[in-house]
Amino acid sequence: MTQQELTLRNLGQSLDDLANLDPRGYGVCKILYDASRKYTGGPTSMNAARKLAQTIKEGDIVYIMTGFVLRPYKKAEMDGIVSAALLCRALVLAFGAKPVIICPRANYEAVRQLDPCVGLHLREDMQELREIPVSMGVICFTDDAALAPKQADKIIARDHPSAVISVECPGANDRGVYHNATGLDVTELEAKQDVLFEKLQSMGVLNIAIGDLGNEIGMGAIRDTLERYIPYAAPGACRCGCGGGIAVHTKADNIITATVSDWGCYAMIAALAYLKENPGIMHTPELEQKALETACHSGMIDMYGWLIPAIDGFGEEINLPIVALMRNLVISALKLKTTCATWFEKVEALHYFDEH
Repeated sequence: MTQQELTLRNLGQSLDDLANLDPRGYGVCKILYDASRKYTGGPTSMNAARKLAQTIKEGDIVYIMTGFVLRPYKKAEMDGIVSAALLCRALVLAFGAKPVIICPRANYEAVRQLDPCVGLHLREDMQELREIPVSMGVICFTDDAALAPKQADKIIARDHPSAVISVECPGANDRGVYHNATGLDVTELEAKQDVLFEKLQSMGVLNIAIGDLGNEIGMGAIRDTLERYIPYAAPGACRCGCGGGIAVHTKADNIITATVSDWGCYAMIAALAYLKENPGIMHTPELEQKALETACHSGMIDMYGWLIPAIDGFGEEINLPIVALMRNLVISALKLKTTCATWFEKVEALHYFDEH
């Protein structure tokens, strides 16, 4: 094992560990992570970042799907949309890519306000997006199941993306029902984006899904674990009477699970910053705070319904330090690459990581 391979493995694990901190203490993140890491075969954030680095080229379109609308408020939650905007910034810095957020109409105002927050120009016309530097796009996806396939086909016919990434994006179970975290039916509220995700996946497009429970696009990859250990996930365990559970049908090729989906996305961004040897790709705590406040002021709500700059109940006092730690891990790993070379050689010579 080379020094670079060892760093990718252990830095990736540290980023995954930060994304799976458990402030609540009920262990769901551990259950999901054990399954997602086994599915991936290594640290999930670094795996996804490496796939992006191997795939995306300058000018490539990348779709970022997000937007979970909560009942009874009929407003979209903070989780997903904040990291989606910051991921747009990262993809522009890392590759000169053309990221496009695909979301329900309920997220549109947040996207509109977040684009200047992350320093990008927002375009709804995809031709303009291609022509204008440092820009991002937005497409509002339908919540009508009958119209979703036609819109998906239209999007695909217009642009063929290099990758599709879903972050806290709701997915349907085998019966076509979308559920919230407590097993209630939210089908009528949600954009039917899994239709587009599966079409792109069937075309061989690189696909990455990020989730924190199992009711998000792509998490069907660890369905056995969801149905066995996650509340409301087993067939018939939901509270809506559909006979299914919250576990989704879609199975992404690459998944990241985290305590909060945004944290999983941040771990991937940090891993990408290391691979590109540019710590600036990973945003600062100050930008995180600005993005949280901007999303809140645009009408996004915390998971518990509060109109505050918090994600899944976690405020700035937790989100900002996590971002700072991830960013500084990258800075340290790059800075100490030469300084610690001798120690890497000695560790490698004893073959622990070849055997474990």
